[in-house]
Amino acid sequence: MSTPKRANASRRTLLGAALAGAAGAAVGLPAAGTAHAASWQQKWAPSASGDGLGAFETIEDDRADSHPSGAPHIYATGNNWRFNMHMVDRDTSTDRQRQEVTGLRNGSGSNYLKWTQGQTWRVTYSMYIPSSLKATTTFTHIMQMKQPGSGTSPIVVQSLRRVNGKQTIELKLAIDDILIGRTDLDPLHDKWTDVDFQIKVGNGSAGSVRWILKSGGSTVIDASKSGVDTFLADRVRPKWGIYRSLGDTSGSLQDTYLLLTDLRGYQLA
Repeated sequence: MSTPKRANASRRTLLGAALAGAAGAAVGLPAAGTAHAASWQQKWAPSASGDGLGAFETIEDDRADSHPSGAPHIYATGNNWRFNMHMVDRDTSTDRQRQEVTGLRNGSGSNYLKWTQGQTWRVTYSMYIPSSLKATTTFTHIMQMKQPGSGTSPIVVQSLRRVNGKQTIELKLAIDDILIGRTDLDPLHDKWTDVDFQIKVGNGSAGSVRWILKSGGSTVIDASKSGVDTFLADRVRPKWGIYRSLGDTSGSLQDTYLLLTDLRGYQLA
């Protein structure tokens, strides 16, 4: 199967520039142009062709060794990172499947970015969701924010969920089951979608999030929520890939994949 090509990689740069001024308002910061206004400082700009899987803190590729003949399930191909999911793949909990990467690594060793309480971070990237990667009646997450460590609960999830039979993509604060936003998935299938996700890491009511999707240069959704809990303990770490339950009752599960490109990370300084 040929890899879909990114139509215009420079749109990621344009998107970042267009949103930089508006981003502060979403997290309760001074507007652009005011004295001592905060600004986004780029901290992470890997390339799939140059950095490969070294762009991430950890790789969770078939960690139960359920499908060695399908390995690697996660790899760089051209300018994209690809996550393959096969129906036979199983996670260490056999009622689900997981092929994910975590964290933002710069270089080697322990040189990865740590998102801690009181900080505000932003990640932008483009994702290609093929029509074979469908929304399900149970969880199908394609991005998570979590506290590192085994057994920790997700803080934020970007998910493909069936709602009254309709395929949707949504963002939720998993800690308190708060829906930030939801939109139709069907128009986003088989094309590149730009993602802009922002989070202020805060305990109790000190946190905030903003979630923007753009397709074909048009904004699909721009949703935000402040005064929310976005912290458990230690730090927050992003995850990307496919993490889904096998409990779907809609018949939507099949062999599939996800592509990511133009990953960028920024801290508000």
